[in-house]
Amino acid sequence: MNQLRITEIFYSLQGEARTVGKPTVFVRLTGCPLRCQYCDTAYAFNGGLMRDIEGIVDEVASYKPRYITVTGGEPLAQPNCLTLLSRLSDLKAEVSLETSGALDIGAVDERINIVMDIKTPGSGEVDRNDYANIQKLKSSDQIKFVICSRQDYDWARLKIDELNLADRFDEVLLSPSQTELKARTLADWMLDDHLHARLQVQLHKILWDDAAGR
Repeated sequence: MNQLRITEIFYSLQGEARTVGKPTVFVRLTGCPLRCQYCDTAYAFNGGLMRDIEGIVDEVASYKPRYITVTGGEPLAQPNCLTLLSRLSDLKAEVSLETSGALDIGAVDERINIVMDIKTPGSGEVDRNDYANIQKLKSSDQIKFVICSRQDYDWARLKIDELNLADRFDEVLLSPSQTELKARTLADWMLDDHLHARLQVQLHKILWDDAAGR
């Protein structure tokens, strides 16, 4: 069946990554095999509604979007996500995929802009990182670290150097875990180290104090 379990489809401003601040249609898929301790979308772990892919695409198209983000949960946990990504790309919009990096991205349509997490120790899921995915990313894709502590920051800084991420990708993003680290503190660390990365704060939480982004 050409269906996916969907938690929600909504229109808002992108709160993160390269297109931050731009009106975007979000498609949030249900389910995730990870349990990051700072997750702010745990409501997407279960439930949702089974929907035909064509119906999802039609609803997204009704917004006449320039930007579309497929998120979760972990979108790639549902194999039909690959079909959805390709169909959304046919709308001639810029489509991004937010993924944990724990599942293989090799079959993702090349038109998709991938925003891939590398899980830090503070996430509780550092052992789930599939570093083979890094070789499958395009230089225009984006790498993201969520930083919970100084230990996480030092670990991420070493990974950026070890994997040569700043030279290989246009965007390396560091986000403070909202409940555990102040953005100002992370900014000071990055400046002290002349770190070749971008500080990222969650715009949607600043605007609406809302995890989902509306």
